[in-house]
Amino acid sequence: MTPVIQQSEQFAASSAELFEMYMDSKKHSAATGGLAKLSRKAGGAFTAWGGQLWGKNLLIVPKRMIVQTWRSSNFKKDDADSILVLTFSKAPKGSRIDLAHVGVPAQDHAGVSKGWPKYYWQPWRAYLAKRRKA
Repeated sequence: MTPVIQQSEQFAASSAELFEMYMDSKKHSAATGGLAKLSRKAGGAFTAWGGQLWGKNLLIVPKRMIVQTWRSSNFKKDDADSILVLTFSKAPKGSRIDLAHVGVPAQDHAGVSKGWPKYYWQPWRAYLAKRRKA
């Protein structure tokens, strides 16, 4: 079993705004630059980055928590789904997102670990900054 990927980031935005940036298909796509389609229901499917990521929602607590099965195109067919847990909370000057990503296979572990900041946290900051200026 590979180590759990754990990351925490603070943003100058509300928890609700961050939650919506992830769960709303249009906002997710705009904030990351990659096409995303997300169901907002437990049991519903999602894809992100034009189909390079996919899975299903296990639990959604609006504005607070998202739990998903999660796979990337780098997973082997016999690899088990990983589990992604995103928790949103208030923080000084905005809010915080805590990520726990469990069960990412060895061949994709480094890429996923580096991918969250590169494909989510940095683009989210740019998206939020651009929206504040508009």
